[in-house]
Amino acid sequence: MVGSDERHHFESSFPNLKNTFFEIISPPDKNYNCVAWAMGINDGIWWPDRYNQYYWPDPKRENTMEGFIRAFQSLGFEVTKSRIVEDDYEKIAIYGNEFGPHHVARQLPDGKWTSKCGDEEDIIHELNGLEDSISYGQVIIVMKKHR
Repeated sequence: MVGSDERHHFESSFPNLKNTFFEIISPPDKNYNCVAWAMGINDGIWWPDRYNQYYWPDPKRENTMEGFIRAFQSLGFEVTKSRIVEDDYEKIAIYGNEFGPHHVARQLPDGKWTSKCGDEEDIIHELNGLEDSISYGQVIIVMKKHR
């Protein structure tokens, strides 16, 4: 069972979680990150670092919103304005700010979202629950692809 200390940690880091549904669903794990988790992977790190230390589907490895869009397009995703569940599609949301992308979440079949929060736990949350944090920013782009 998740204790109040873990919930308080998340609510301190992500103030919008205080007013929305969220649930911690895993223990901390440094073996994967938010992008890998958004792709359904929990044993690797995906990030466009310039040293090729991590996996990234686009050879240009640009840590920009355009670079993230291009990388996910190479995996079959397309930009969409819809944030609601569409039965035939899986969706991801890219969070960011003026400095670029900082986080990726995946939509679950019930319409909630799941995220790997840094080296910490995986959570289920409302899409806006992670917005306005110091580190993640706002949802900038939602993308979808056929299941």
